[in-house]
Amino acid sequence: METNGNSRSPQPLPYTMHGTDAVRIPGLAADISQQIAKYDSSEFDDDKEVQGGDAEGVWAPEIEQSFQEALAIYPPCGRRKIILSDEGKMYGRNELIARYIKLRTGKTRTRKQVSSHIQVLARRKLREIQAKLKTHLPTLGEDRLYHGVPGQGPTSYLDAAQREKALQSMQQMSSAQIVSATANMHPRMAPPVTYGGFWQHPGLGQTQDVKPFAQNPFLGEKTPTSLGMGMSALTGATQPTSPAWQGRSIATQKLRLVEFSAFVEQQREPETYNKHLFVQIGGPVTYSDPLLEPVDVRQIQDKFPEKKEGLKDLYEKGPQDAFFLVKFWADLNTNISEDTGAFYGVTSTYESPENMTIQCSTKVCSFGKQVVEKVETEYARFEGGRFLYKLHRSPMCEYMINFILKLKHLPEKYMMNSVLENFTILQVITNRDTGETLLCTAYVFEVSTSDHGAQHHIYKLVKE
Repeated sequence: METNGNSRSPQPLPYTMHGTDAVRIPGLAADISQQIAKYDSSEFDDDKEVQGGDAEGVWAPEIEQSFQEALAIYPPCGRRKIILSDEGKMYGRNELIARYIKLRTGKTRTRKQVSSHIQVLARRKLREIQAKLKTHLPTLGEDRLYHGVPGQGPTSYLDAAQREKALQSMQQMSSAQIVSATANMHPRMAPPVTYGGFWQHPGLGQTQDVKPFAQNPFLGEKTPTSLGMGMSALTGATQPTSPAWQGRSIATQKLRLVEFSAFVEQQREPETYNKHLFVQIGGPVTYSDPLLEPVDVRQIQDKFPEKKEGLKDLYEKGPQDAFFLVKFWADLNTNISEDTGAFYGVTSTYESPENMTIQCSTKVCSFGKQVVEKVETEYARFEGGRFLYKLHRSPMCEYMINFILKLKHLPEKYMMNSVLENFTILQVITNRDTGETLLCTAYVFEVSTSDHGAQHHIYKLVKE
C-alpha cells in the first residue's frame, strides 16, 4: 500500500463567514472537493431514498465510517450553506456528508437519511451521557465518600454544578452539534483519504490528508467546558477492536494476503544470489494507513474473461468483499543475464483463522482473453496462532518469462505501457473442498519510472 511520505497533518481547518447565509471552509484537499462537486444534487433527493428499510437499516460499517469522517470534515453550521473554496458552490451540510459517502463507498444516501441518522445518533448519545452523568457523578457533599480511595474523588468526577451545567448546555445543542462534538472526542479508525485518478502514478498530485477539527468552531458558547472535561471518560473511548489490516489490505475474515512477489534470481557464486523484484506486496499495515479506495468492477471487467469463471461471473457469485484490484508499477530495470540459469518465480503467503486446503488459480490474460492458467494447491501449516499457506518460489510459466524478456527489449517505456494496457492477471483463491471464493485479485500493470523500484496501489472492487 502506497503512502505519501511527504504528507503531514494540517492544523484544524479555519472557516470564514460569507455574508449571513454561508460559511467558507478553505484548506480542503482540492481533489476531494472536485470529486464531491461532480455529483448531481438530484442523486441525494429525499425521493431517492433506498427502499425496503428504514434509515437506520442502511448504515453498514463502511458507510458509517465514511459518515464519521464527513462529520469531522464538515462542521455543523445551522441553516447556513457551506462553500467549498475551490469552486465556490454552496451546499447544505447533510448533502456534503451524503456526497462524501458516495465518493468513499460508491453508495447513495439521501439528505433525509443523513439527517435522520444524525438525529438518531444524537438522541442515543444524549441518553447515554445523561445516564452516565446521573449514575457516576457524586452530588455535592458526596465526594467525601471517595476520600482516600485511589482513582476516586472530586478530581475524578465532575462536581454537581458542572454536571448540571453540562446537562443544561447539552439540552440547548442541536443534534448535529451533539453528534459532531462526541465524534471528535473518539479516536477515528483512519483519516479521510484523498482521491487521485485511478491510473495516477503514486506520488504524483497527492495532497495532504484532511484531518478532523480538534475543536468545532460552530459550537461557540453552546459547547460546555464541563462537557469537554469529562467526555472521554463518559463516552468510554477505546482503541479500535478490528485489526489494522481490515479494510486496508487484500483480506477478508477468512483469508488475508500477507506477501506477494514476482522475481528473477541468478546464482553468481556458490553462496551468492542476485535477486530482482519485478513486483511486490508486503510490509506492515497500520491504523494510520488509509482505507482502500473503491473502484467499480465494471470499469475493468472487460480486461478479463467474461465467460464462466471470469471476473464478472465471479463477482456476481460473491462474496463481494473478497474482490480487489492491484495496480502494479513493475520494475524491469535489472541487469540479470538472460542466459540459462536465471530462475523466474512467484512467492505468496496467506494466513487464515481456519484450517482448510486452498486452491490458487492464476490466469494470464491478453486483450481480455485467457492465455494460460496455472492451478496450485496448498495445505495449511499452523504457526503463531494462525494457519499459514505459503506458495514458495513457484516457477513462472514459459509464457510469462518470454513476455517479460520481450517487454524489456522494447526501446521506450511508453511502448512497454502500451503493451501492458492489454495485459492482465486474475488470481482466484478458493476453498478446494467447498468451492467458495476466498479472495479474487485483478492485477493491471504499468512500468515503474521511479528510482525506488516497484510500486503498487490496492483498491477494493465494488458495484453500485
